[in-house]
Amino acid sequence: MAGTSLPSCLLSQGPSLLFSSSNQDSEANKCRIGITSGKRCLVRCFAKKKISFVDQILDYIEGGPKLRKWYGAPELRPKDGSLSGDDDEFEEEKEDDLDGEKDVVFVTDGDSDLGQMIILQLIVKGTRVKALVKDKRKALEAFGSYVELTTGDASDERFLKKAFKGVGAVISPTEGFLSIVKSFRGVKHAVLLSQLSVYESSGGIQAMMNSKAKKLAEQDENAAISSNVPYTIIRTGKLENSPGGSQGFNFSAGAAAKGSISKEDAARICVEALSVIPPTGLIFEVTNGEEVVSDWEGQLMKVMQRQSDKK
Repeated sequence: MAGTSLPSCLLSQGPSLLFSSSNQDSEANKCRIGITSGKRCLVRCFAKKKISFVDQILDYIEGGPKLRKWYGAPELRPKDGSLSGDDDEFEEEKEDDLDGEKDVVFVTDGDSDLGQMIILQLIVKGTRVKALVKDKRKALEAFGSYVELTTGDASDERFLKKAFKGVGAVISPTEGFLSIVKSFRGVKHAVLLSQLSVYESSGGIQAMMNSKAKKLAEQDENAAISSNVPYTIIRTGKLENSPGGSQGFNFSAGAAAKGSISKEDAARICVEALSVIPPTGLIFEVTNGEEVVSDWEGQLMKVMQRQSDKK
């Protein structure tokens, strides 16, 4: 339905994947549904305030599940998100067929804020996405058929072999995934968002609280470097819940230990990093700052050249 505009939705800031429609009944937000004599239905929404970029993406995504409901599409899978035996075999055959293409991006921790933001931006770019999630049913309700969802233990080689079929790149936005992966067979590029610089710069009680996360971040970076897969490690400053797209960036050495960056901007950099696959590896720091970036591929090439010049 090209002429349909659905109410904006809010992305939860909690650890679980929750999407809900706005329930505020005010003059500033009204929706009217007009039904013509034919089969066509027109939904019109009027809002005084311009909705954010993320809200627009969520409108686009949530339209899928709602439209399937309206037009009598098949119901969701069982509450546990499991597949039947026949479905499991079908999925395996489909993955075998796709294995040669390697054009799928695998996002770990798809239930997290960053995971959700990365998935949304990949969908907007028209990228095929597979996501590792804890609650498949909630993810299905949120993303529908736009994302291929999988649930399992990343340390299980059999599970990961199946999960990585058709996958050309992996984006890991949180600690604890890369370090338990035993094989990256078939993967052409691994992108890791790392908070190691933030953890290393913390002191006192904060350092004690971050000790476990710091250890996981160190293990993930070491796993990426020793994986024999081209890798990009993005060391960001402290992650903030502020809106993205309103500030510039700072790529200078040492910036991550002192600065911060919005989660939306960090998610965007993870997605943009897919456009430049380094010969071996690329490690850089980034926070919000004054530098405006209009050409991300060019910017990442410049950062890679700067790293090469230092060697």
